[in-house]
Amino acid sequence: MLYYLFEYLDKTLDVPGTGVFQYITFRSALAIMLSLLISTVYGKKIITFLRNQQVGETVRELGLEGQTQKAGTPTMGGLIIIIATLIPVILLTKLNNIYIILLIVTTLWMGAIGFVDDYIKIFKKDKEGLKGIFKVIGQVGLGIIVGSVLYFHPGVTVREKVSKSVGFNQIENTISVAPKEVKSTITTIPFTKNNELDYALLLEWMGDGYEKWAWIIFIPVVIFIITAVSNGANLTDGIDGLAAGTSAISVLALGIFTFVSGNVIFSNYLNIMYIPNAGEMTVFISAFVGSLIGFLWYNSYPASVFMGDTGSLTIGGIIAVLAISVRKEMLLPVLCAIFFAENLSVILQVSYFKYTKKRFGEGKRIFLMSPLHHHYQKKGYHESKIVTRFWIVAILLSIVSIVTLKLR
Repeated sequence: MLYYLFEYLDKTLDVPGTGVFQYITFRSALAIMLSLLISTVYGKKIITFLRNQQVGETVRELGLEGQTQKAGTPTMGGLIIIIATLIPVILLTKLNNIYIILLIVTTLWMGAIGFVDDYIKIFKKDKEGLKGIFKVIGQVGLGIIVGSVLYFHPGVTVREKVSKSVGFNQIENTISVAPKEVKSTITTIPFTKNNELDYALLLEWMGDGYEKWAWIIFIPVVIFIITAVSNGANLTDGIDGLAAGTSAISVLALGIFTFVSGNVIFSNYLNIMYIPNAGEMTVFISAFVGSLIGFLWYNSYPASVFMGDTGSLTIGGIIAVLAISVRKEMLLPVLCAIFFAENLSVILQVSYFKYTKKRFGEGKRIFLMSPLHHHYQKKGYHESKIVTRFWIVAILLSIVSIVTLKLR
């Protein structure tokens, strides 16, 4: 909203100084400061409200140190993250940008699923919360929406460089001509020389016109990524500060990708894909990072509030949509390796237990407990040490991910 106000003041009334709002860097700086302010100052009021409404965490007895002390701690704190993200976004972004629209829809959609889940757990006294099938239906529904919009919307394009080669003194030179924006399902594959893949090419065997059926591959891929990442974030939210801290680090790295991919100068210098209008997501990311850091003020050990599924599912959904939008979804196994490790630990634990029980009559376990962070708790590590080390790993993974901008 403020963006359009200052655009009017600059272009119509020619008010000095208002043109600064045209810069993504300036609006990103405002977004992170505003979201930090909202999440820290008003976060306390939200926590007090949740406590007064007796929105407390119900803790299952798992035999973990310090577990019983967490009972009654306010949950649904993901509302702080959602509110502190959306207010700066509505004020400071171009609301007609298709990527911003998708991210707002994702935030509200996944937040609603998580809110219903938390509501059932707290007020209906059902520890299982929303049945898994309904969560999956919600995630698949969002995946269909996001995948369809990214595939069919005319505003979602990439800039294709058309070039020709000419000989000069027996040296091959490349002359760039008429770059154009095209609809494409092309994405980036890290750590490879020719680091781009077009999903449509997977249907090349269908013959002429195969490109128009690329959505058959693209939309299911989007559904899978959104479901996997949101569930991974949900499983990671098990000890104080773990999900919020690791997510803030990963999202910050995604912010670098969106900025350079949406900037024609940087993308050309780095020889990466230029995605028109994608730079606007940097403002959203700044607000999101600010809200996560502000939430950590209250969620760090010992936590005054938990994010609940309201926050964790929202975080995972946003990260997935950001990565897909900036054509870096193939990098998620590296950038969000902690989420995937948490997911994988649960899958391996359950699968191995069922296999050994069926084969030998007695179920055996690979880990002392899953998800993975509980395994280290069982080994005697204090949760604050586990969280700090996971943050360090997340930083290293983010650095490796950023390095792929030039690593072929």
